[in-house]
Amino acid sequence: MEQLKEAEQELFPIFSGIDTQVKHNLQRVLDAFRRYRVGTHHFAGVTGYGHDDLGRQTLDQVFAEIMGAEAAAVRVQFVSGTHAITCALFGCLRPGDEMLAVAGTPYDTLEEVIGLRGQGQGSLLEFGISYRQLDLTSEGKIDWEGLNTAITAKTRLVLIQRSCGYSWRSSLSISDIEQIVQSVKQQNPNTICFVDNCYGEFIETREPPAVGVDLIAGSLIKNPGGTIVQAGGYVAGREDLVEAATCRLTAPGIGSSGGATFDQNRILFQGLFLAPQMVGEAIKGTHLTSYIFHQLGYRVNPLPFEPRRDVIQAIELGSPNKLIAFCRAIQQYSPIGSYLEPVPAEMPGYESHLVMAGGTFIDGSTSEFSADGPLREPYIVFCQGGTHWTHIALALEAAIEAIAQV
Repeated sequence: MEQLKEAEQELFPIFSGIDTQVKHNLQRVLDAFRRYRVGTHHFAGVTGYGHDDLGRQTLDQVFAEIMGAEAAAVRVQFVSGTHAITCALFGCLRPGDEMLAVAGTPYDTLEEVIGLRGQGQGSLLEFGISYRQLDLTSEGKIDWEGLNTAITAKTRLVLIQRSCGYSWRSSLSISDIEQIVQSVKQQNPNTICFVDNCYGEFIETREPPAVGVDLIAGSLIKNPGGTIVQAGGYVAGREDLVEAATCRLTAPGIGSSGGATFDQNRILFQGLFLAPQMVGEAIKGTHLTSYIFHQLGYRVNPLPFEPRRDVIQAIELGSPNKLIAFCRAIQQYSPIGSYLEPVPAEMPGYESHLVMAGGTFIDGSTSEFSADGPLREPYIVFCQGGTHWTHIALALEAAIEAIAQV
């Protein structure tokens, strides 16, 4: 309790700055809602093919403006952020093309999509799309010198993973992304700059399309769903590339014109309205978590007073028992399933066994407070999301006590 009180006092100026940023981002959302005259008539959904869904069409326009993009497609038919990213990749790439990842190894769930693991499931490599990656420097930074000569005539798309994922590196800022785009376009203006935007929405006051990114994709049960959207994902960016991605979601010739919203339009609009506030609370939680565990002597990423670039806070716990104990404590302080005990298990799309605490109202929602980590050295737990930082503070009390007993 004393450590938490100290942390709250030390972080008060940062919390105040986060509130100012929330206000700025909420202004962006309200401006878009006003411009497109969002009203209760946009809440009605359609059935069947989803033709002429006024609410869906308007939401796409609102979302595109908030993201600084030409177009967007916000769809409940996207199963996850990985699904939205996959549709974007298969929509943009053709046999003989090359994809270059510029921020080291991509997130675990993309490995089978690319073809780095598994076989026979229709990966990019199986369709004749080659893959290269630009490894990070020994300090875990972008290899800027290598990037400046990495693009060739064959490089159709550059994959930029904004969040650190399950790696111990700094997530990318909008300025970092802008610098990557400038380097790529100077070498080959036709190369598509694509950002995996998961966990990054509303962290700063601009989104990647505002700095020249051609296409982004993400999940609605992360930041932009405001903790209440029940499923889905999005793509946003250049109009032709958005359409190409939605042609992979539906079918060529249908693209973005199909997909019933199943009476979800009100929740999709309301979640987007709530998103800046929910992201702000999650960011406060990352600062609080980082401060406390840094004081306890653990390695943390990012450090307590560093600017945030996503809603993920990593703590290197150093042992599998501490990782499991931490997640069990978080589960006990979750609103749903507090009586459950997380155990390491396989999960589709991941190579390592995972232990997960996720007592959330929306299954798998990482915009609500959750914690997980792969059961591999050095046993890092990744905390994400949070509807209000005070809930995170309560859960951290339990987590500190739990790992102290291991």
